[in-house]
Amino acid sequence: MASWKILITDGLDEGGLAFLRQQAEVDDINGISADELLRVAGEYDAMIVRGRTKVTAAVFAAAGRLKVVGRAGVGVDNIDLSAAKEHHVTVVNAPVSTTVAVAELAMGMMLSMARELPRADASMKAGKWLKKEFEGVELYQKTLGVIGVGRIGSAVAARATAFGMTCLGYDRFLTPDQIRTFGLKPVSLEELYAQSDVITLHVPLTAETRGMIGAAAFSQMKPGVRLICTARGGVIDEAALLTALDSGAVASAALDVFATEPPGLTPLVSHPHLVATPHVGAQTLEAQQRASKDISAEVMAGLKGEPLRWKVA
Repeated sequence: MASWKILITDGLDEGGLAFLRQQAEVDDINGISADELLRVAGEYDAMIVRGRTKVTAAVFAAAGRLKVVGRAGVGVDNIDLSAAKEHHVTVVNAPVSTTVAVAELAMGMMLSMARELPRADASMKAGKWLKKEFEGVELYQKTLGVIGVGRIGSAVAARATAFGMTCLGYDRFLTPDQIRTFGLKPVSLEELYAQSDVITLHVPLTAETRGMIGAAAFSQMKPGVRLICTARGGVIDEAALLTALDSGAVASAALDVFATEPPGLTPLVSHPHLVATPHVGAQTLEAQQRASKDISAEVMAGLKGEPLRWKVA
């Protein structure tokens, strides 16, 4: 066996762990603290993390042996990519493993808002029968605006189309023809705001997207729009969203991600017209199995100098 050492910081499904253990020494330290990570980083050739672990410039500086960092999922905003490049560390992710799980969550959120399922369920559990208070709306013949027409955004659109929705798409990195190949009508961001009954966000958190959905954006949207974010906290200005929910400009919203996680019982989280979930987009049995196998294979390929499918940096 090669003398590689691999650190797992946030847990990994057994399928991936077994694959890694056949080829390397693996330490599975689920929930490792930031201080402890700094202390032991220099012992490892590779790390596999999820969104909780922050792989900072200090970690890279302390990890003299480090060759590969793998993100068991899609987003890599918790990894300092500039520092990775400076220290000649390859960063890989598993971008296809969670597509179905996140797309299905977005559809579940859409239906939950349209039919007020969380509030109806809570009322029943409180012993109430409030049938007349829960008149919902149908998704059929409504317009869905997809901001970010990548793997997940296009998967949501495919499912929404099956519900009889018209799907508009905006993606600053895709041409109109590319957006059409996914079955969406390409539009400008302003057109998407003005025409959409439901808007779903599928963009990474970057300097350009941070706070992109704020007061100015809400002012351009259809009155009574419904908003979904299963992407990254920080893309939505949460204070502006709370104001829009209070005024009715936004009929309801569904968030799986927050600027601060966990957010606590804030006025936004407790709002009656917000569906809130604790960043569970990728939390299905099948997605976790796929992510584990995908990232384990990619990290080992990186250690062996083999071709990579999903190199981020």
